Amino acid sequence: MDPTKGKSVTLTGTVEAGVEHGCLVLNANGQVYSLFGGDRAVLVAGAQVEVTGHEAPNVMSFCQQGTPFQVETARAL
Repeated sequence: MDPTKGKSVTLTGTVEAGVEHGCLVLNANGQVYSLFGGDRAVLVAGAQVEVTGHEAPNVMSFCQQGTPFQVETARAL
C-alpha cells in the first residue's frame, strides 16, 4: 500500500484561482483543497465541478493554500 495515498473521496464545489500564480483550489462545503492533476480543460476558475481523488498531505508545493488533493477524475457540473 502506498503510504502517501489517502482514501479516495468525491468532492463537489467551485474551482477558484489560488493565491499563487498557476494554482487552483476547490472550495467544497467550506473546505479548501489545493488541486493537483486533473483535466485543466475542466478545472478552471469559476467552474462548478465534481472531482474524485485523495488527500495528499505529503505533497510539496508552492501553492501554500488548502489541503493538497490529487485529482484522479474531474467533471463539470
